[in-house]
Amino acid sequence: MTPPGSSGAIGVVHLLELREGLNSLFVLDAAYGGSDVFRLAVRHLHRVRRVLNEGRPPEAIARQLHLLVSETAGFCGWLAYDAEDQNAARRYWGEALAAATMVQDAHLQAYVFGFMSLQARHENRPREAVDLARAAQQRATRLDSPALRSIMAAREAGALSFLADASGASKKLAEARRVLDRPRGRPAPEWAAFHGHAELDNWEASLHINAGRHNAAIPFLRQTLARQDQMYGRNRALYRIRLASTLVKAGEIDEGAAHAVETIPSLEEVESGRVAKEISKVTNLLRWQDADCARQAVACLTDYARATGAA
Repeated sequence: MTPPGSSGAIGVVHLLELREGLNSLFVLDAAYGGSDVFRLAVRHLHRVRRVLNEGRPPEAIARQLHLLVSETAGFCGWLAYDAEDQNAARRYWGEALAAATMVQDAHLQAYVFGFMSLQARHENRPREAVDLARAAQQRATRLDSPALRSIMAAREAGALSFLADASGASKKLAEARRVLDRPRGRPAPEWAAFHGHAELDNWEASLHINAGRHNAAIPFLRQTLARQDQMYGRNRALYRIRLASTLVKAGEIDEGAAHAVETIPSLEEVESGRVAKEISKVTNLLRWQDADCARQAVACLTDYARATGAA
């Protein structure tokens, strides 16, 4: 890339290089989780800011750089969220939303509101999670983007289930499936490539789990794991751990313990605060089970945690 301030003007080639850099970070996050990728993404954000502020780009290019600042800052927020650094996530989403609002871009406003909805649900603020998901859907509807609408409808469904609105949650998830299967509309942006029927099966399982119906959740978690592409290492680890926990809660101790132990090899590839938190939860859950398989699983998980410094 031509350094800002040199004789070369900032143009489309520079934008494409910066976009390719961000897209490569999306792939790394999907495979390995947010904790390590976060530092790379922050460096990339600094680079985009520098090109915008020091490169003296023409007006049309400057707008595209503002959009890239918003998307990259939003992604930094997501990575911080995945690493369980919620304060950092809030800071980066604040920057992302300010940039998206300044250039009045509905897609990136939906992008950030959707992330903020996930965090509100994660922090047990379901009413805010619903409102943020609805704000994201309003903007996605304006864009005629089936993928965006489906993502935000699923997130609203998850928040509604925490409000004990089972009927509303089921209707919203049905809408998410229906919208996703629409044959026409704006294609999904790069960051939304993860979304599909595996993701919706996972949300379906969450609705059952939130209602205490663990047996009903198990088939959806199995489908989620079966449908999830191998490239999504972090998601596969999360889904397997959730399946392990749900099996144990449903009384299927042997299989739950087996799935928990089977997660260990993938943990050597994934660095994610959310995954580590779920591993801790399933380990504690297994400690309460009076079964040899549970004790053996706890020993394996504990040994792994000690070896990696996670204990």
